[in-house]
Amino acid sequence: MKLAEALQERADIQKRLAQLKGRLRNNARVQDGEQPSEMPEDLLRELDMLTARLEELITRINLTNAETLADGVSLTALIAKRDCLRTKIIMLRDFVDEASDLSNRALRSEIKIKSTVSVVEKRKALDKLAQELRQIDTRIQQRNWLTELL
Repeated sequence: MKLAEALQERADIQKRLAQLKGRLRNNARVQDGEQPSEMPEDLLRELDMLTARLEELITRINLTNAETLADGVSLTALIAKRDCLRTKIIMLRDFVDEASDLSNRALRSEIKIKSTVSVVEKRKALDKLAQELRQIDTRIQQRNWLTELL
């Protein structure tokens, strides 16, 4: 199994678990004399099966990511860099959007609002970060489809 396939299966299991949570809640109680629409014991067995498989996949994915190199860097390190870069981009984009919104003034007599940074420069920097993120993500995706799961 390729790493990318394991990642897809992990995502599928996570979605199934999210749905299972609601199904369990919906069948936790019934009116006296009624039957649940799904048997809770069956749902709990499914929960056991899914979480056991998820644990196995996560372990194997993490081991594979730690041992797989892309241009001399482990996938684990690339993933950490990608995730932190995404967080930085989201925060900077929010900051730049706020800095570029100068329309808080309703009347000409009110206090003038101005940006504390050069929005143009920050947007250019943001574009560079977004390009770096795309490149890192591409490297990770390429490795995911080439690497066998440990």
